[in-house]
This record gives sequence, structure tokens and C-alpha cells, in this order.
Amino acid sequence: MPAPRNHFKAALKAGQPQIGLWLNMGEALMAEIAGHAGFDWLVIDGEHGPNDVRSILAQLQALTASPSEVVVRPPIGETWVIKQMLDIGARTLLVPMVDSAEQAKELVRAVRYPPHGVRGVGAAVARASNFNNIADYAHTAADEICLLVQVETTAAIRDLENIVAVDGVDGVFIGPADLSADMGYLGNADAPEVQEVIEKALGTIVRSGKAAGILTFSESLNRRYLDLGATFVAVGADVTEFAGALANLAGRYGRGKDGKAAGVSY
Repeated sequence: MPAPRNHFKAALKAGQPQIGLWLNMGEALMAEIAGHAGFDWLVIDGEHGPNDVRSILAQLQALTASPSEVVVRPPIGETWVIKQMLDIGARTLLVPMVDSAEQAKELVRAVRYPPHGVRGVGAAVARASNFNNIADYAHTAADEICLLVQVETTAAIRDLENIVAVDGVDGVFIGPADLSADMGYLGNADAPEVQEVIEKALGTIVRSGKAAGILTFSESLNRRYLDLGATFVAVGADVTEFAGALANLAGRYGRGKDGKAAGVSY
């Protein structure tokens, strides 16, 4: 029996747009609710969410019955962290702060077993293999693991042509917040100078044949990026949606900041 098919990876390869949501709360119940909302993919955020291996595991378990593909973002692209994420059942990884093709190549090695990589061979005791009930897991896992790398610094933009050429990288994700900060526009990803770089970068990714991704909380920008060929676009986060909904509810009864709902801005 081979590793289960990763329909999200197949959709990206086919150029089918995938709409996603960030999960930052670190709560399995919230993840389970989001898993039935209709999104194509959900990101369990280990970089900026209050997550550790066990809380990520709990969310993966809560999302077992969800039709959404679960994407795990580790806090850092270290081999030992990636090993843990894969073994607990993550099969799509979004790795932050990838600044060079050399980093990307090391990440490809981290998600593959020897002799093609350095992933530790422990599938027999891992959730990823359904605790050794997927007999061919070790031989087929690489086919269904989807590796997405985040380009979010000026250094990464400079090396983008080489990053997209790395075999084994399935998609490249632009991080507007960090990129704009690195460009000197902290908190202003809407700046024309930043948007020019983002749009050019998306074009480079799309022309390479790799999937292009991005996250913003602006519907107009998200639709613009989809028109430019981005195929995995995250359109919000559980924290901001929850905060905004509660603020709006309180505001309707004259509560909250200045008696009105506090909006969430991008």
C-alpha cells in the first residue's frame, strides 16, 4: 500500500487555484471547525502561532476527517524539526525564510529518505505510516510530500531564479509582511514599491512552472494575485476572523472601542 495521495500537491501541479486559511490559535477545536468551512488548505502555523509538536499533532488529528489539505509551517527550516513534522503526519510543509537555492536544496534532502536525502528512517513507529500499516510508506512518501518554500527577504528575491529551479520544490510562497519590512516598508506591504517586487516575483515563479503562493487579508489583492497566476492563496487567519467577528458583535450593542467594532486591517 503506497502513501495516501496528496490531492493538494496534484492540484498545484495542475494549476488549479487553492484558497487557504491560516490557523494561528493553536487549538484543535478551532482547527476542526475551520476544517469544515470549505477551504482547500489550512496552515497550522508553528512560526507565529503558540504551537509545539504536540499541539500540531492534536490539530492534525482533529483535521483527519477534513477535506482540506493540512499544511504545517515549522518555526524554522531545520532538518530535525522537519523530521518531527513529517513523522507526526504532516505531508505538506511551508518552510519560512528560505533565502537561497542552497537552503532550498537542503530542505528537499530533509523531506526525503536516503539515499536521496537525510530524513531519519523511523516510519514504523510514526503516525505518518499509520503506525506501520502503510507497508510501502518509506518507498512512496516522497511522491506525496509537498514542499513549499517561503521567499520573504530581498536576498531571497535576488536568488529567486535559482530557488524556483530547485528540483523537489513544489511551490514558492511570497511573504508580503517580512518582505516589505526588509525593503524598509514595515507594516506597509501595500506600498507600490513592494507590490512591484511581489508582482514581478509571482511572474518569475509562474513562468518557472512552479506553484506560486501568497497570503494577504485584502480581498482585492488576493484576487489580483490569482489573476497573475498564483495558485495557492491564503485569504485570512483564524485569529483575525475571530477577533473581527467578536468586535463586530460587540459593536452592534454599543460595546468595544468607541462603541464600535474594531476592524482588522492588513
